[in-house]
Amino acid sequence: MNDLRGERLQIMLSPEELSAIDDFRFKHRMPTRAAAVRELLKLGLASAEIVTGTGLKSANYGVLGRSPNGRNADEGDGAD
Repeated sequence: MNDLRGERLQIMLSPEELSAIDDFRFKHRMPTRAAAVRELLKLGLASAEIVTGTGLKSANYGVLGRSPNGRNADEGDGAD
């Protein structure tokens, strides 16, 4: 992997999202938050198979917030 990174990406995270990243980092013995974020991005992109054109708004996405179906992540799928 190329150690020279060409782009800088700044994001705002909630305290819960930052805590989840830190938990992942320490569990997997990652050297930095940036390394943990890069690994999580790779895992997320691989699992989503980079699907585009779904018509969802950026507000529909979040680690601990709303899922793409618009429900809170802890609400489940409503199949109860």
